[in-house]
Amino acid sequence: MAQENAPNKPVHLMFFCSGLLLFYILQWTVDWIWGYFTRAPNEFYITLGSAIVALSSGIYFYHHERTFALANEVAAELKKVVWPGAKEVRQATIVVIIMTIISASILGLFDFIWANITDFVYG
Repeated sequence: MAQENAPNKPVHLMFFCSGLLLFYILQWTVDWIWGYFTRAPNEFYITLGSAIVALSSGIYFYHHERTFALANEVAAELKKVVWPGAKEVRQATIVVIIMTIISASILGLFDFIWANITDFVYG
């Protein structure tokens, strides 16, 4: 039987996706900030630097005991979630659409009334 705290696919996926997200955020941010103050350097250097920082921080947090334990706890809690069925999702979607229409109608009515009042006051 598998060990309770053994890494599983969702934990690996969490670390991979967070590393990938960090890579893109770093790449776009460095490119934007550098380009704001002066001409941007070669795109290869920005990509390489972002990849090195994202990879090294991903490896660090993967091997960091507290972060890895937290990721395992999150994955264990997500396994306990009971997802709604198709019928429940359809019903909730219909409720959201109806409430959106009602809210938009009320706001539109208030806007219409307020526009007429301001036209009347300001002539």
